[in-house]
Amino acid sequence: MPLRDVTAPAVARLETGIGELDRVLGGGIVPGSLVLLGGSPGIGKSTVAAMALGNLAAAGRGTLYVSGEESAAQVRLRAERLGERALDVPVLAETGLGAVLAALEAERPEVCVIDSVQTLQAEDASGAPGSVAQVRGAAAALMEIGKRLGVAVIVVGHVTKDGSLAGPRALEHLVDCVLMFEGERERSYRTLRALKNRFGATSEVAVFEMRSGGLTEVVDPSARFVGEATAAPGSCVLCAMEGTRPLLVEVQALVAPTEIVPPRRIATGIDRNRLSLVLAVLARHGGIGLAGADVFVNVAGGVRVDEPGADLAVAVALASAHRGEPVLDGSARPRACFGELGLTGELRYVAHPERRVAEALKFGLGSVIGPPASEPIEGLADHSTLDSALRAASAGTKIRRAA
Repeated sequence: MPLRDVTAPAVARLETGIGELDRVLGGGIVPGSLVLLGGSPGIGKSTVAAMALGNLAAAGRGTLYVSGEESAAQVRLRAERLGERALDVPVLAETGLGAVLAALEAERPEVCVIDSVQTLQAEDASGAPGSVAQVRGAAAALMEIGKRLGVAVIVVGHVTKDGSLAGPRALEHLVDCVLMFEGERERSYRTLRALKNRFGATSEVAVFEMRSGGLTEVVDPSARFVGEATAAPGSCVLCAMEGTRPLLVEVQALVAPTEIVPPRRIATGIDRNRLSLVLAVLARHGGIGLAGADVFVNVAGGVRVDEPGADLAVAVALASAHRGEPVLDGSARPRACFGELGLTGELRYVAHPERRVAEALKFGLGSVIGPPASEPIEGLADHSTLDSALRAASAGTKIRRAA
């Protein structure tokens, strides 16, 4: 049958009441879909799932929370701090896959959360619960019943040390959507990004803050990160893009002399190989050699940035730390920057420069340093080479490092 003759009925999505989660999902949960929510233990997967079910139950949607790791009493203790809505969600404490499938057949909820998939045990699959065979068998059975009954199933999966058992790597080809919670348990900020989404974009990122009452949406994370940024040497504001949202984050760098061979290269929030590339370009085309110094780079707030547009911010922060000069403009305002570094020392174009510049100007930052754009952008000080950008970053201050 030609595709033009196939009927594609419009399906209304189920809104979870958590705006950031709905945006990452592409507008809400699609009925009959299978969603994998992955992340390290204690990152907040169960919390956000319980919050979503509570909002759906309050909206009159049928819900079911299947807990294989905790008893019903333990689930209630967590739900009490999330509010009254979470207490209206039916709970089933069960690890047998057959019993879970029978409950779905009998209750037929619109949304069901399985917490977690590595606790389910299928009688017809080999291996212990949590093994690859058991996890894939349980996911396949849940997918079949979810598609047949129109039940949206959210499967929680822990990421193990090697990322293979009970994690996204074992199930991502089976599910419709893979959501990954990232962050450090010691920090309050969490990021949720879609690694795979058959019903939406995979570039969207949500930011949450863990509080005593659960996860709170950070609707404007740039305001939080810029407010915490410092104007000290070694600090630079990065204009990043996370999906369709511009995000301002602080990149911090520390350069310290060392006698250790080889010197240490520590990167938090960015790829370590990318840091090595930036150091090499700095030495060759920026005139800043750091072969005899320890280098530490950190993206403040526990945020991880993977886009190439962070290269220039890392280079400027390293140069600022090395020279002892803050990154300010002529009016002593902090400056932001973005851009990809080429191996020949040029600054390369990155997507959405106008959104990045507008976000920086909204928070009162100085002119933004970046690569040339296809059209003139107000507030953008464009530079074609790394050397030119570094000289512009240090032009607004006369502070020099103490001898």
